[in-house]
Amino acid sequence: MNAQNALSPAPALDVEAVRAEFPILSREAYGKPLVYLDNAASAQKPRAVIDVMSRAMEYSYANVHRGLHLLSNEATAAFEDARKTVAQFLNAASEDEIVFTAGGTDAFNLVAYALGAGEIGEADEIILSLMEHHSNIVPWHLLRERKGAVLKWLDVSEDGEIDLDAYRGMFTERTKLVALSHMSNVLGAPTPAKELARIARERGAKILFDGCQAGVHGTVDVQDIDCDFYVLTGHKLYGPTGIGVLYGKKAALDPLPPFKGGGEMIDTVTTDGVTYNDPPHRFEAGTPPILEAIGLGAALRWMQDTGLDAIAAHEAALRDHALEELARLNFVRVYGRAADKAPIVAFTMEGAHPHDVSAILDRTGVAVRAGHHCAQPLMAHLGVSATSRASFAAYNTHADVEALIAGLHKTRQMLS
Repeated sequence: MNAQNALSPAPALDVEAVRAEFPILSREAYGKPLVYLDNAASAQKPRAVIDVMSRAMEYSYANVHRGLHLLSNEATAAFEDARKTVAQFLNAASEDEIVFTAGGTDAFNLVAYALGAGEIGEADEIILSLMEHHSNIVPWHLLRERKGAVLKWLDVSEDGEIDLDAYRGMFTERTKLVALSHMSNVLGAPTPAKELARIARERGAKILFDGCQAGVHGTVDVQDIDCDFYVLTGHKLYGPTGIGVLYGKKAALDPLPPFKGGGEMIDTVTTDGVTYNDPPHRFEAGTPPILEAIGLGAALRWMQDTGLDAIAAHEAALRDHALEELARLNFVRVYGRAADKAPIVAFTMEGAHPHDVSAILDRTGVAVRAGHHCAQPLMAHLGVSATSRASFAAYNTHADVEALIAGLHKTRQMLS
């Protein structure tokens, strides 16, 4: 992610104008204004996304690519325009490096299956970190179970920082892949992606980044990072569910076998055999998530039009406000204080289970996440079974931070 240039401050975000674009924020929760702080799990949707998907269903829906009629041509144009938007968003070298998937989890499984079909076998090594999301752990465990691959675990500090010397020392001649988070979904810690990728390339290993959190909190340039694979998920990017993105460098995608079989991913099919399409279509078997891709394209354009730097600066201010206020609460412990961390704040309350904290906050109108956040190895590393997590987005306000703090005081009183 690119740091904001201190000499060129981001323009101020008009947060009230932003909030007006999200219909759900006008509702109440238990008779109180909704304070939605569960954005690291899934972000709300702006009117731009809702409207473009509705219009597509009402006026231009058809299957894509092989139809010769007006509606199919319109749907195909909108679908492929979304691919172009994603390529621009990530600064991919070509639209052909963008594969639409059913979600981030589907993208990880695609890479794991395809690499396991040839490149990764028995005793070959995959480097992961202890702060990975389960979606970037379980597919590699499946490869371990099926192919005999070896998983090697990179330690992290309590703040989510990586020791680059320790990382360098993990590589052997059997290391084939590094699969790391670009930003922790619990600690909010960004990883030094460009340096991690450089080290992996020097040692002949491919590298994949989980960008499901990083993609929504700053600018991502896959050419600058020079990674082989990068994963996004639509629903965290103000887009719909059911859509994800696998970026694959052309040299990494071209040799991969297909993950699923069906229409679109083929070149020719006969009774004697089959030949396969080129990427990205080789990996998009069957009818793709047409409406979802169109919605994702609209979400990314909304983010760009709103201003990525302005959003990032606003979220950083909310993060700092939340950390400052939480530091005043001697009954709360915050996990993760890395420099430039995302607006993701995981915490525990003394004498209270995170599920109880979340349930009481909910009755005050404040929605937070509670649990292991699909990061059980990290929870074990931190010595906890679960945390509460407040996460901020473009539409959150400083009043939302104050509502969280007031809710924690009320929770403390109720549980004392």
